[in-house]
Amino acid sequence: MNFLVIGGDAAGMSAASRAKRNNPDLNIVVLEKTIDVSYSACGMPYNIADPNREMDDLVVRHARVFREKQGLNLLTGHCVESIDPVKRTVVGTSRHKETFQFGYDKLLIATGGSPIIPDLPGFDLTGVMALKSLNDGRRIKAFIKSNNVKKAVIIGMGYIGLEMCEALRARSIEVEMVKPGPVFLPWMEEEMSNVVREEVESNNVKLNPGRLIQKIEANGQHLKVICSDLTLEADMVLVSMGIKPNSELAAQAGIDLGIKNSIAVDRKLKTSDENIYAAGDCADAYHVVTGKKTWVPLASRANRAGWAVADNICGKEVELPGVAGTAVFKVFNLEVARTGLTMEEAIKSGFDPAKVIIKTRSRAHAHPGASFIRVQMIGDKKTGQLLGAQMVGKEGVAHRINALAVALHSRMTVEEFCQTDLAYAPPFGPVWDPMLTAANQLLKRM
Repeated sequence: MNFLVIGGDAAGMSAASRAKRNNPDLNIVVLEKTIDVSYSACGMPYNIADPNREMDDLVVRHARVFREKQGLNLLTGHCVESIDPVKRTVVGTSRHKETFQFGYDKLLIATGGSPIIPDLPGFDLTGVMALKSLNDGRRIKAFIKSNNVKKAVIIGMGYIGLEMCEALRARSIEVEMVKPGPVFLPWMEEEMSNVVREEVESNNVKLNPGRLIQKIEANGQHLKVICSDLTLEADMVLVSMGIKPNSELAAQAGIDLGIKNSIAVDRKLKTSDENIYAAGDCADAYHVVTGKKTWVPLASRANRAGWAVADNICGKEVELPGVAGTAVFKVFNLEVARTGLTMEEAIKSGFDPAKVIIKTRSRAHAHPGASFIRVQMIGDKKTGQLLGAQMVGKEGVAHRINALAVALHSRMTVEEFCQTDLAYAPPFGPVWDPMLTAANQLLKRM
């Protein structure tokens, strides 16, 4: 069998490696348009924060290792330009400007996502950059060094933007953030997002939400971000307005697209073409709470999906239950996390939600070093089902959210979660864990 993979990052390399382990006789070809495969993209802001680290420290496994130790025909610098589902072939161009063609029995599209770049004047200027690929990280780090960057403007206030905000401040770079939307963190409860906002502003970052961006102009060696009622000057501009799925190849081949133009797949990761799979940031998924389609571009899902594709093409039927949308990020001294549905999402999905927000200690009473954790929890009044949660605090947030993610995957009720046997020791939490306190309070409102 000829197994062809388009894309050599998380989903693509996970699928190729596992398929080769499952069936060493498979003929596997991986086509990756860049020179990089298998790297920790999520580590890039932290790497950029340290001028003494090399960006290539984030490479988990070099291409030659896949070739030499796993026997994979991994071709970097090979950009696929079209798929022919009838002939089962793909064609494209290598970095040496040579045309190539490969046939397949089974194909995996793992083309990932791309940064959203507004179609506005000046977003193609030197010094205006986005952070998605390892080469983006190299370019940003090199630009900061060679141009002695003193001030940066970040367009957008999402996960990556806030992580980069911290990274740049760690290098004593002045930072202003701007975005068109009026709300700082629209997916988070206002009481909790205000805590995050205060943390960011206390680190000398100026926030400018609700500003309509019109263009970017060059001003000598500097840049100007021009909004309808504000002009921001900078040495560098980072565009961090989210990502979009790279689904153009699939669409041109007549493959069905789903939510937000991601590639529609079933629980086995199969597309509308029985010989073509899709996984990673380019593909949709099922939400474990609603059972409906969603698009959540996160690395952990990409790796799991790649494994599932490999198992399925090797004859072991695997279905993925879906995603809960679990995410966590650090911004200065705060940990911020979420899983499941927000109140707005719960209402749109047909639930009758109730919520509670509690503020409690991160450690046992009187134990030194304690700080506060805020927990928001949502449940369905009709069924008692746990629907989602958010957390903000200086410690103990990142790993607590995982317990709630497991509860969502298990479709637990709020009452059932109240009875979970969680670990207790004074250095790590109060005898009533903040999650249990929130669950008990939520029960009173359901």
